Amino acid sequence: MFWGGTFTAGRIVSQHLPPFSAAFLRFFIATLCLVYLVRKLEGGLPSINPGQVIQVVILGMAGVFAYNVFFFTGLQTVEAGRAAVIVATNPIFIALLAALLFKESLGIFKIMGILLSVSGAILAITRGHPFHLLSEVVSMGDLAIAGCVLSWAAYSILGKYSMSRLSPQAAVTYSCIAGTVALFVPAMGEGLLTFIRTIPLVVWVCLVYLGYFGTVLGFTWYYQAVKSIGPSRASIFINFVPLFAIVIGFVLLGESVDLSLIIGALMVSSGVYLANRVRSAKA
Repeated sequence: MFWGGTFTAGRIVSQHLPPFSAAFLRFFIATLCLVYLVRKLEGGLPSINPGQVIQVVILGMAGVFAYNVFFFTGLQTVEAGRAAVIVATNPIFIALLAALLFKESLGIFKIMGILLSVSGAILAITRGHPFHLLSEVVSMGDLAIAGCVLSWAAYSILGKYSMSRLSPQAAVTYSCIAGTVALFVPAMGEGLLTFIRTIPLVVWVCLVYLGYFGTVLGFTWYYQAVKSIGPSRASIFINFVPLFAIVIGFVLLGESVDLSLIIGALMVSSGVYLANRVRSAKA
């Protein structure tokens, strides 16, 4: 649900800030919140060895630096709904990488669940006309959002490995610190200090939402799920993101909710059930 709102918030922010500056401010806010929460919940960040430093730097470059530069670049020209359709393909790449690297099983129910939930998300976003996507020209903005998919797949898979040694909170916090530091120099090159003085209040509200709800809570809860049920199963729930994006648009912007949204929601829910039913039955 929180990630569904990031497309609307990101769309607003991207109209006022260039990508590096937007990404830096989002994760600067997130990092401050994460460091505070880790101190309260775990007594502070655990020490890490040189090998773990390399891991969290790679996580930060994939899930923070690359993902968010692609995210804000794409949303400058791509509508939030279309961006959500592209991001909804995440589970396919994550499941395939997990099967390749971690030997996670791709049984018939998991494959059916992935296909059904992705199809439901596409149906909902396109208002019942999925083939319209094929007739539209792929833009550089679309390619940037596709970069989000690849970045997040890498972040999810690498996170599974890193969390065998770090808690979800520590992994997310360290990756956010690494990504924020990496974003600072290019953000300054865009004129970050000049932009800060002219940012409207609504953009600050969106940045706080992106930083706390979209990052602190969203990333931490997602990594807790990855650690508990694995990256391919956890990633299935990403298909709820475009559906929540539509619902949030309806509540806040008065956008319509039609039959295709209801059918799409049922397809996504059924896909999540199919992908998880075997493991649940064994539990």
